[in-house]
Amino acid sequence: MNNISDLLVEKECTCGMTHKCNIKNIIIENNAISKVGELLKGYKKILLVADNNTYSACSEKLEYLFDSTDYEIEKQIFKTDGMLVPNEQAIEKIKNKMTKDTDLIIGVGSGVINDLCKYVSFINNLPYYIIATAPSMDGYASVGSALIIDSMKVTYNTHVPTAIIGDVSVLKNAPIDMIKAGFGDIIGKFSALNDWKLSHIVNEEYFCEYVYDLVYDCLNKTIDLASGLLKREDESIKALMEALVIVGIAMSYVNNSRPASGSEHHLSHFFEIVGLLNNEEYFFHGIDVAYSTIITCKLREELLKLDIPILKNEFSKEKYIEDINKIYKHSAKGIFELQEKAGWYSKNLIDIYNNKWLEIKKVLAEVLSAEEIENLLKTVELDLQEFNNFYGEEKINNAIKYAKELKDRYTVLWVYNLVKI
Repeated sequence: MNNISDLLVEKECTCGMTHKCNIKNIIIENNAISKVGELLKGYKKILLVADNNTYSACSEKLEYLFDSTDYEIEKQIFKTDGMLVPNEQAIEKIKNKMTKDTDLIIGVGSGVINDLCKYVSFINNLPYYIIATAPSMDGYASVGSALIIDSMKVTYNTHVPTAIIGDVSVLKNAPIDMIKAGFGDIIGKFSALNDWKLSHIVNEEYFCEYVYDLVYDCLNKTIDLASGLLKREDESIKALMEALVIVGIAMSYVNNSRPASGSEHHLSHFFEIVGLLNNEEYFFHGIDVAYSTIITCKLREELLKLDIPILKNEFSKEKYIEDINKIYKHSAKGIFELQEKAGWYSKNLIDIYNNKWLEIKKVLAEVLSAEEIENLLKTVELDLQEFNNFYGEEKINNAIKYAKELKDRYTVLWVYNLVKI
């Protein structure tokens, strides 16, 4: 796997871009929190953001760290019995704890805490550090901040943290489902990378072979970690965290999440959004991504059976509006606006498919089979039947049909829902 420090150096790439990531420090090792103090020189008033679970995961280390310094510390500790939602209310709580003298935000947590701190620090032009409490997702080093705004999943382009601290002695004690989620998030790159190539062919979207290979390298190294992750072995946990951070750096290189997020993430977002709208439970993000990767690979296999693509039925805007209102309820307005702007429904995709079908099929065939993905997930004791039982056939089918509406990004979901199978 690539040396992380080497990836923080600006790179001129043959794709035409200059790749850079403005993170100053990444420390992933045992007792990494003990090194935070030396990174705080020059800061005076710090806002620490966590929830009751993430703070307790490393409270002794944090209290020792801050008791031995002269910095002024303000805390926003969210009280939650379930999953903290990164919505308008959470953002306001953080902002209300800030003063004109706040000069650094430190997040203690994983996905949600990271996204909230990333966003609030960005809009206030402040640096932030993230002290990771679980190797559960790949957003630590990315520029994207995924929030729930007006019950819609919205990803804002913000900035990277100034420092990422991954204390292996903390990370390895995360709930096992969060460790599985990190593994699953990486496995999802099989689907995401394939979607990126697909869009490059269909839409001539920007594509970078170097970034593609960087993420694929992380993917190949991660699939061998399963046994060590289940045993919470230091080296496996460290390697998973490094892979997740490197994928985040890859996203920073292209200034969006394309190398790491495709149809499998759209399905995951569907389960989350519909869950929030209907007050229904959903899995950790990375676990949903993992199972959804099996689903998207099945869709690719169905498409590969087609000799030529044939349009399903003529698009009915009236039926589309009715369906979206039914599924997304008060969030439907945002869906309509997003897709109107994206223009996928007005674009003549079927002609592109006809002209490029052999090339499209060649790309679709590059990804692992659904069975191979399912077997990889079994190595960390993720059983597809649990996913099927949890969500049920109707919700999974609705996700396949309507998850594409949540983003303006082109993926295999668009092909599958346009042509006759």
